[in-house]
Amino acid sequence: MAEMDDDELLDALGVDVAPIKVSSQTPREERIIAGFEDILRFHQAHGRAPQHGEGRDIFERLYAVRLDQIRKLPEAQTLLAGLDGPRLLSGASATVDADALDEDALLAELGISDESAGPNDVNVLRHVRSSVEKRAAEEIADRKSCADFDQFQPIFEQVERDLKSGHRVTQRFGRNTSIARGDYFILGGQLAYVAEVGEAIKAPNGESDARLRVVYANGTESNLLRRSLQRALYKDETGRRLGDPAMGPLFGDAPEVDDIETGTIYVLRSLSSHPFVAEHRELIHKIGVTGGKVATRIAGAGTDATYLLADVEVVATYKLHNLNRTRLENIFHRLFGAAQLDLTIEDRFGHPVKPREWFLMPLHVIDEAVQHIRDGSITEMVYDPKSARLIRESARVGGEQP
Repeated sequence: MAEMDDDELLDALGVDVAPIKVSSQTPREERIIAGFEDILRFHQAHGRAPQHGEGRDIFERLYAVRLDQIRKLPEAQTLLAGLDGPRLLSGASATVDADALDEDALLAELGISDESAGPNDVNVLRHVRSSVEKRAAEEIADRKSCADFDQFQPIFEQVERDLKSGHRVTQRFGRNTSIARGDYFILGGQLAYVAEVGEAIKAPNGESDARLRVVYANGTESNLLRRSLQRALYKDETGRRLGDPAMGPLFGDAPEVDDIETGTIYVLRSLSSHPFVAEHRELIHKIGVTGGKVATRIAGAGTDATYLLADVEVVATYKLHNLNRTRLENIFHRLFGAAQLDLTIEDRFGHPVKPREWFLMPLHVIDEAVQHIRDGSITEMVYDPKSARLIRESARVGGEQP
């Protein structure tokens, strides 16, 4: 057998012996390209350039500032021409004055300051993003607009009300690292909801993982892996898990301030001529709790915005004993928050009012909820708006279909 030289041996082993290509870009140019690639990923995910505005995600606002600054760099048009398919550089800059900042200041604003190396050291790449930073950027860039966000917005609004009122508490992520469908988290200052959990898959290390659908309060969503979300929450010092509303016991022997000896849960149907109400009259219900007479409670409904400025009819009542009114009302809002009626009307003075305690759901679901309240199992139940049914929390966490 003929003896092989080194190159032939490497070739037989399938090892590429081509010389390593030396980048033709300077460290400065490589840094500009890396910054622009983040913006391109954002554009690919959202179909538009990042924009300014206090109501926008913090990362989008950072990318918007970065794009403005890159547009001001004199070499950007030539350097990035081959990458700028969406023609992002042709837009107008809004935040940076080219005359006010020299090139070093612009680079500093981009997070690529040259201060850590000597002024003539062209061999030092002064800002190399760590793998953690790259993964974080990729996870943010993978977010896209949530097409059915209108279904989730009432949920986020209810959760925010729960947080403000103290009915929900936040917990530092770490002690409990489980992630299941229906869980709420705060990640990067943004409220996040786990809407779906895909089938179990094996991670490279052999452990179980799953693809998630995570919806954010700013109207975006992502399909990151469960372990990616766990890692992000764990590393985020402000990352939090949101606990379930702290309702406390509904019934008990020890009297409390808001306890009523005998109370009535009442369900009303509106007789309003409002087009939406008239069309869905059989499904729109108001749920309330009173310690007195229902007839007294609804007197004058026609002039009260709480009752949609219209008369109402009582379609169901349930007598309960030794219950706490506030906790009971909070349970209904937690349970049916996703089905809360999103309707704004004008009161007698022309002021817009958005009445609460009206829900878009069948009457039999409310009846079923009351039965669970009576037997104490209501804390195990959740409402599934897609099927208009109550399902057990354990079924939701397990990913089962109702």
